Amino acid sequence: MSEQINLSRVESRLDDLSYPVTRDDAATELSDVTVLMADGEDNLGALVSEVGSDSFSSSTELYEELQNVMPIEALGEPGQSEGDA
Repeated sequence: MSEQINLSRVESRLDDLSYPVTRDDAATELSDVTVLMADGEDNLGALVSEVGSDSFSSSTELYEELQNVMPIEALGEPGQSEGDA
């Protein structure tokens, strides 16, 4: 069964994995999770499969790497950073 979560719940969803975990195992385990973002959605397993490290010792470690592969749509206004006025 497919699961949908808001972007704000990604970190807590990663807490559900058993650590240490490999990138491939995490991607497989999260392949049925859709992340709802400010302007679109994406598959969490697919995003995890794009991170650089091969394994993770904690959910924090995985979440930090996941931030680097999140699409711009996850941030809110397209192309706008928090510092923009």
